[in-house]
Formats: sequence, structure tokens, C-alpha cells
Amino acid sequence: MSTIHILGIAGTFMGGVAALARELGYTVEGSDQAVYPPMSTQLERLGIQLRQGYLPEHISADAEEIVVGNALSRGNPAVEQVLDDGRRYTSGAQWLAEKVLPGRTTLAVAGTHGKTTTTTILAFLLEAAGRDPGFLVGGVAEDFGASARLGTGREFVVEADEYDTAFFDKRSKFVHYRPTVAILNNLEYDHADIFPDLAAIQRQFHHLVRTVPRAGRLVVNGEDAHLAEVLAMGCWTPVETFGLDDGAAALPRADGGAGFDWSARLVEADGSAFVVLHRGEEAGTVRWPLVGRHNVMNALAALAAAHAVGVAPSQVAAALSRFHSVKRRLEVLGNARGITVYDDFAHHPTAIRTTLEGLRAKVGTARIVVAMEPRSNSMRLGAHADALAPSLDPADAVVFLHRPELAWDAGKVVAAVRGEARTAPDTAALLAALGELARAGDHVVFMSNGGFDGAPRRFLAQLADEG
Repeated sequence: MSTIHILGIAGTFMGGVAALARELGYTVEGSDQAVYPPMSTQLERLGIQLRQGYLPEHISADAEEIVVGNALSRGNPAVEQVLDDGRRYTSGAQWLAEKVLPGRTTLAVAGTHGKTTTTTILAFLLEAAGRDPGFLVGGVAEDFGASARLGTGREFVVEADEYDTAFFDKRSKFVHYRPTVAILNNLEYDHADIFPDLAAIQRQFHHLVRTVPRAGRLVVNGEDAHLAEVLAMGCWTPVETFGLDDGAAALPRADGGAGFDWSARLVEADGSAFVVLHRGEEAGTVRWPLVGRHNVMNALAALAAAHAVGVAPSQVAAALSRFHSVKRRLEVLGNARGITVYDDFAHHPTAIRTTLEGLRAKVGTARIVVAMEPRSNSMRLGAHADALAPSLDPADAVVFLHRPELAWDAGKVVAAVRGEARTAPDTAALLAALGELARAGDHVVFMSNGGFDGAPRRFLAQLADEG
């Protein structure tokens, strides 16, 4: 089998592409410049050669194809050399569509929030049903120990990202996948670096809707008015809704009945146990380690999608008691001196709020301390600045990593935070501030969609050393 070189190989999506290519028998090599766990660990375990930096000489002469990640743009030295040499190149999404998805029943999970968790739940449910699905998740699924695999079954579950495909293909990645079943989890404004407004994102979601066959299924958050507007642009596929608040229904139920096609009755207020309802009838009971309303919604979407390919909730709901989710989704790293430390992949105020609300429901009156790195492009551009402080209301104290390149007024955000809040100019200062703030019984949550300079594990080690 031939050699491929992946530019941006340490990204969560491209690392999954690398794993699939290796499983298909390709010799895989790659380059990147910001490498951190868990993807770096996965690549190391797979024995994939990773070169630091985008130097043209890092691409082997015998690489027959270069797969280009969407983080790379014109002006990148490796990209310019590939173009000058006339070498064959493609995007990760197109490579997946051409090399992996043909002949499979593709289930795609799209939405502003919850894609990674919902994709993992869906793959887990299909696995529990004995389907041996393939999958590509934008993170490392703890229950599978990997972000991607081919699987031997017919189904392939893919996290369907609305971010653009590559420097030469500005469509959202998910238009490449042509799914039979698509979950539309929610829709808010995000990715301010590529989308001028919400309507531009809605158009991309409608492009996805256009690709789902009439024999397929759309599983849609029935509470989301922005998704209702997407479907109003045109829909040719049966729709099933999911939701928890009947009063917030923005879409009708498929059979014309009241409420949603899929809903839940909470057994525990924190969402750790609930009864699944399919058009009002009990279909199964879930008791699992996850908490929060958002995770109940994620589970409903995944159960509905599994049902669309013939897996009954009653067959697999109980299996979720063994579900361990995804690394860096409120992942407990450890406890030292009575302080519990979490690592969470956060990039949007809504996700921050729902995650912290879920933790608050679990820990009661215990103090929650947040270490926040506003790292995503939208965060750095200030697109979420006004919503950031209110999203942190469930926390008792917040320390922001305010790097010099942060464009917006962090002082204004800090002043608006309900609890105690301060900024730190670098990671060392942030860790020192947390050391002063945290005390026994606290829950310290690191929130960033990047490596955060290894701060979560460094803080845990700092606590252990001080103890």
C-alpha cells in the first residue's frame, strides 16, 4: 500500500483520518506544530511518524498523496511546496468520503455543541447491539481507546463538523459524508473566523440536509428554533425530534402527536438516571456516569439515530451504565489534597454553561473554580465576549488566561463575572493563582479547546507536591 502524508496530523479529526489510513494498510506519516495529548498519545501508540513543523522536506518523496488539514492555509511552507511541485493533494473529509464511506451506512452527528459526545454514545450503542460499527470521533473515546476505527459492520458513525474543509474547499466538512441518518443536535453562532453570521451557518446545515436521502432519517433537536428555520428551507427526509421541554417545541412531532418523538423523564435531577420515552411510551431506562441536561439530550439523539438503523432502545439503554464518554469532556484527572481536578474541552459559552450546570447539579454546594483559556478563534476575536461572563454563573471563582494576543477587553468580562474572577498573563501565573484560590472540597475545572500548556496535569502535580 502507498504512503500518505497528513499535514495537521495531530488535530482531532486528522488524527482519526491517520488511524483509519493505518488500518487500511497505508504507510502514514505527518507533520504538525502544536502537538499535545490525547491525540499525540494515539499517534505514538499507532507508530505513526510525526514531524514537528511544516517544512517541505518533512514530506517524503514517495508520498503519493498529501492530506491537508483545514488549519493550513496559503503561505504555509509545506502547502506552497506541494502546489509548486504539482503533487496530488486532498482534504481529510474528501479522503474519508472516498476511501472509507462507500458501501457503508453513514450516520453523521452535526451541531454546535455535543458532537463528540453524541457521536461516541451512538458508536457505543451500536457496539452494544453487536453491530461492530466504524467511527471517527473528534476526540479519543475512552470506551474504545481510539478516535477512529474501520469496524466490520455496515454502519459508520462520523462526527460531522460545520467548519470549513480546507484552504481549497470552503464548504463545511459534513457535506462530503452523504449520510443515511443525520443528527442535528443544535445550532448557534460560532466560528466567527469563517462565518459572518448565523444565516451563513444555517445555509451550510441546509446543504447537509439536502444530502440525506428520503429513505434516511433526520434526528433533530425539536427545541431549537434555528434548526427549525433550516428545515423550513426545504426537507425531503423523514424527521424525528428529541427534546425535554414540551413548551419549547419548535418542530412538530413526526406522527402529529404532542411533544417530541423522543423525550426523557428524569429519575435523578442531575441527569444521571432517566427514562427514555418514544412518543410518550417508555422505551428504556438509562443510569450512567454522565450528568447534565445536555448529556440527556445527547443520549436521546443517539438512541433515536440507533433506532433508525434497527437498534431498539430497550436493547441497549442499560448498556450506557458502562459508558465512559470522551477524554477531555469534564474528565476527572485526579484528586489531591481533597481537590478534584477536571479537564474539559470548552469553546462556546453555551457549552461552558451546560457543563458547569451539570457539575453543579452533581456536587451541590461545593465550590467550583474554573481556569479558562479563551482559545478558539471565535473566543479570541471576541465574538462570545458578552456571553462569556453569564455562562460562568455556576462557578464560584474564575481565573482567565489572558494572553497578550487576546483581542477583546478581558477586564470588562472579569468585572461581569458573578463570583470571584481574575486574570493571569501566562500559565505559570494562572497556576499560582489557582494555588491561592483552591482549598479542600473544591472542584477545579480547566476549560480550553487547546493544550493549555499542560496546565491541568501540572496543577494536579503542584497540589501533590504541596501535599
